[in-house]
Amino acid sequence: MNFNPLSWLEVAVSWILVQFHNLIGAQLGMASGWSWILSIVGLVIVIRIALIPLFVRQIKSQRNMQILQPKMKEIQTKYAGDRERQSQEMMALYKETGTNPLSSCIPLLAQAPIFYALFRVLQGIAMGIPYGVLTQEQVDQAHNATIFGVPIYGVFMHADVTPNPTATRILTLILIILMTLTTFTTQRQLMVKNMSRDNPMAQQQKIMLYVFPLFFAVTGINFPVGVLVYWLTTNLWSMGQQFYVIRNNPQPGTPAYDAYEARKSEKQLRKSGGVPLSVDEPEAAPAAPREQPKKQSRSQRKKT
Repeated sequence: MNFNPLSWLEVAVSWILVQFHNLIGAQLGMASGWSWILSIVGLVIVIRIALIPLFVRQIKSQRNMQILQPKMKEIQTKYAGDRERQSQEMMALYKETGTNPLSSCIPLLAQAPIFYALFRVLQGIAMGIPYGVLTQEQVDQAHNATIFGVPIYGVFMHADVTPNPTATRILTLILIILMTLTTFTTQRQLMVKNMSRDNPMAQQQKIMLYVFPLFFAVTGINFPVGVLVYWLTTNLWSMGQQFYVIRNNPQPGTPAYDAYEARKSEKQLRKSGGVPLSVDEPEAAPAAPREQPKKQSRSQRKKT
């Protein structure tokens, strides 16, 4: 028997999967493919909630990178002709401030072992072999479960071994395209709205903008339907989470921060009952105070 250092993770992933399946299966049917698919969605939610502390750490690291930009520019200017010394000074600056330039990859890298464990569990379902806490009965049940006539273990490259090869190719291709588009959109959202143009990490982010979607598009043809659903769901979570952070806590000096400040000003104007002036409209002069009539005595009123 081969040693697997991630066997404990397979146990954890399969246990969460089984708990959600018991809960959802009671409503939709234990043998329903949708029960298993929604269980995978539940697995994503649990994992992403667990990764929130890493996401917060990622945001803080990105803030530090923003603050360090002036110093990084100084180093780039001072050692413009010496790439090796420039790299050494940059690494010393990162170490001194506790900043990780690869922080944006932390949540993605943290999910990699979980991704692998889920892949193994679904591969076991395809082969009829139980992994983790799955029983043989549950594996057989999941093996026969389908959505749109496609088993959850169906793979684009091996569609011929499924009961409906054409439906398997169509569904997996749709999921691969959606997975690729959501990956691209998430990266582009970060670059366009929450990154200043002079950010030294902009070039690396630009590379990631195209590398990650291309990677998923190429490797996705070997992913089972269940894994594609997992990755699509986690991409949608990332998009929503990132949208919230960019809207409510954007990085200073970015288009998102300018929009955030404009919303704050508009909100303050509405609260004060004021109306913002147009660019060409001059500010009105303050009105002169109205003179109040003076009280007259009885003799003065008689004369009047």
